[in-house]
Amino acid sequence: MSKWSSVLIILAFSLVLGACKGKKAPLSERIAKAWTAESVKHDNIVVYSRGGTGNSVPGYVSYLLILSSDNTVSLTEVDGTNFTGEWELQGETRLILKNLGPKPPTNSNGVLEFTIKSIKDNELILSRTSPSMKTGNTVNEYTLTVR
Repeated sequence: MSKWSSVLIILAFSLVLGACKGKKAPLSERIAKAWTAESVKHDNIVVYSRGGTGNSVPGYVSYLLILSSDNTVSLTEVDGTNFTGEWELQGETRLILKNLGPKPPTNSNGVLEFTIKSIKDNELILSRTSPSMKTGNTVNEYTLTVR
């Protein structure tokens, strides 16, 4: 093999690696995971931090949001109530849980909406778009990590 052939092969290999390196999976794929609460704020006040000893709302230890790749959702709330339904994205910043049951969350018509504030491989930060009746009409922010 000539010197130029080797150079061309190395160049082609470098171009292929460089092209693959910067591509991210679509948000719908990156978000489709099982998420647990790392920390939770009610109206900007931290009420839960995983492993914390002074949590004012320790029930978040069992909070679980499972967003499946087939767009089904399972949600275990702070009080242990379980809901199932569907999830969808609106753009890159809105997560909607819909058709939640068997009995819909109070005053929700079976729909909970969140603003996606941040997403990394193992961390998702969501903020409710409306107050939660379950937590005393507070707007809640959830920092979630992969289970």
